[in-house]
Amino acid sequence: MEDDAPVIYGLEFQARALTAQTAETDAIRFLVGTQSLKFDNQIHIIDFDDENNVINKNVLLHQAGEIWHIAASPADKAVLSTCYNKTSDSRVVSCAAVWRMPSDWESGSHESPDDSAHNPQTLELLCRLDDSSHGNAAWSCGSLQVSSAATLEGKGQLKFTSGKWSPHHNCSQLATANDTAIRGWDLRTMSQIYCIENAHGQLVRDLDFNPNRQYYLASCGDDCKVKFWDVRNVQEPVKTLEEHSHWVWSVCYNHSHDQLVLTASSDSRLILSNMVSISSEPFGHLVDDEELSEGEDNHQEDKTKEPLKDSVVSTYEEHEDSVYAAEWSSADPWLFASLSYDGRLVINRVPRALKYRILL
Repeated sequence: MEDDAPVIYGLEFQARALTAQTAETDAIRFLVGTQSLKFDNQIHIIDFDDENNVINKNVLLHQAGEIWHIAASPADKAVLSTCYNKTSDSRVVSCAAVWRMPSDWESGSHESPDDSAHNPQTLELLCRLDDSSHGNAAWSCGSLQVSSAATLEGKGQLKFTSGKWSPHHNCSQLATANDTAIRGWDLRTMSQIYCIENAHGQLVRDLDFNPNRQYYLASCGDDCKVKFWDVRNVQEPVKTLEEHSHWVWSVCYNHSHDQLVLTASSDSRLILSNMVSISSEPFGHLVDDEELSEGEDNHQEDKTKEPLKDSVVSTYEEHEDSVYAAEWSSADPWLFASLSYDGRLVINRVPRALKYRILL
């Protein structure tokens, strides 16, 4: 089998919630949450064996309700949070909770992978984070303590649809999406620090911060566009991608190489883009003239004349339904997973040619 060939895993139920197990940096592991109305929902722990190109699985029960979002703790690989819907008094209620996996979920689990599906264990509830008034949002957090609160929804605005912590500024800032607007917040003062009023022509679906450039933010939405912003000047986006033909549900920066960006859409496609011009290491940026030998000098001049341009690297079409989520592996920066609503999880790799071009 070719190294770049995709690996596909099918879930029994529909699903839209996917996350990498952030605290696990040795094994390639993803968590998938199902969205079934009729049956007990599940969390599938997906381990990818990179050497043999095979998937091993564990299944845990999530009896609280259908999972809309899932986030893994960055500090404890046994802890995760979910946003889910449950039925109460003939109406649907949005809830959130933090869970711990059973202590023995990892030991000896891959010898007979089918056993976990037939006799799944149940998650241990650590705490509920119930507040249904602001819609669904998944927050990646290790330990949570509410020290103060602010209202993120203003008068006349539609629901709060998404939020993302900034990895910069000592994790004291976050961005939220309300309808077509994106707002930045400073938790030290509980005040708004920037506002992109009409970031997208329609609903903003997802946000992600560049892990290496503190003022850069990516967004996507129902206008089929992906936009990149410098929050110091929010009048116009720095770059706009218009490669998708339907709603864009997910945008995700690579944690190690910030020119690599994944986008997932209801057009059933996953797109990998190389946004080198707005990355932290644009072409030739790290090369010092004094470090070049005479023989390399002319070669370097030739290379600088033809810098890499922003481009679509690959369009992945293994899905047959809306692709709701895409995530980079925490253990392997060149590997990523995508999830479509029909329960199909696909694991892919960055093309080797691009990988070596970035590394070399």
